[in-house]
Amino acid sequence: MHIQIAAVGKLKEKYLVQGIAEYAKRLGPYVKLTLTEVADERAPETMSAAEEAQVRDREGERLLAQIKPDAHVITLAVDGALWSSEELASELDKLATYGRSHVTLVIGGSTGLAPAVLQRAQQRLSFGRMTLPHQLMRLVLVEQVYRAVKINRGEPYHK
Repeated sequence: MHIQIAAVGKLKEKYLVQGIAEYAKRLGPYVKLTLTEVADERAPETMSAAEEAQVRDREGERLLAQIKPDAHVITLAVDGALWSSEELASELDKLATYGRSHVTLVIGGSTGLAPAVLQRAQQRLSFGRMTLPHQLMRLVLVEQVYRAVKINRGEPYHK
């Protein structure tokens, strides 16, 4: 299975980069993992609703350009479905079983995801109603993908 995590912005915090690298290494024997970063749009600290929409749309175009046509897309969105780790594992297993071997998980920037990206997605996933920085969400997502793989293989999860 090929899992791509497409996200807006470049990770700068060393601890996040190290954490993601650790889980990517652990995933190596099980799946092909691709981490794709697209540039975030430069924007002022305070924006009008129209300016925020422009930022989302520009970032969305960049994200869509990185998603393969045959990919099954799951966006991370506040209004998405709340899955347990076991449910994520089950979803990934179903996708692999039924020939959807390329899955792209998409994390938007600080203003969220463009409507075009949300429309491209087959599923929306939420990690809860709490707001998490999108950079931290990458680490949480990679860890959950690793956990899902271990669940599907019936192997113990080592912390």
